[in-house]
Amino acid sequence: MTTTILDSTQKSIRNWWISILVGILYVGIGVWVMQTPLESYISLSIIFSTFILISGIFQIAFAITNKSDMKDWGWYLSGGVLDLLIGILLLTHPLMTMAILPLYIGFWLLFQSVLSIGLSFQLKSFGTLGWGWLFFWSIIALLFSFLLLFNPIFAGLSIVYMTAFALITAGVFRIFLGINLKKIGKKI
Repeated sequence: MTTTILDSTQKSIRNWWISILVGILYVGIGVWVMQTPLESYISLSIIFSTFILISGIFQIAFAITNKSDMKDWGWYLSGGVLDLLIGILLLTHPLMTMAILPLYIGFWLLFQSVLSIGLSFQLKSFGTLGWGWLFFWSIIALLFSFLLLFNPIFAGLSIVYMTAFALITAGVFRIFLGINLKKIGKKI
């Protein structure tokens, strides 16, 4: 019988560390972007493209290794495939990427935020105490995605700092998620 990620056996969350690893990657890149704003916009397209590609690979690995124990594993797989394809597209078209970077980041962050909100509620249904913080960070990331998508002038002027904060926010969520998955794995 398949169940949600939180109702599954300890085997299904054995890869909790992937979420923490992706979170650390998000935070690390976010801090780097914030510390080097001028150079960042030029190289942000390549860094961001590589980051999305690697994130997609990790999400695909998580979904595939847990597919027999997770009810909605296909959503995690589709998110990973989407990240992988976007990463490849961005890496092969760097000039185009720099021109429309706010929209790419906005749509990517929108998808990740919605997925994170769903994960937060799954944690809530399992009785995890930290789910509220995960939900909070997901909403913050969602608001940043809307700002990037609907205010291109502002986004163009501040894309480096907004990207840095969005990456740090998404990273904090992933780290909290990984910690909570580890705790749940110990309870099961």
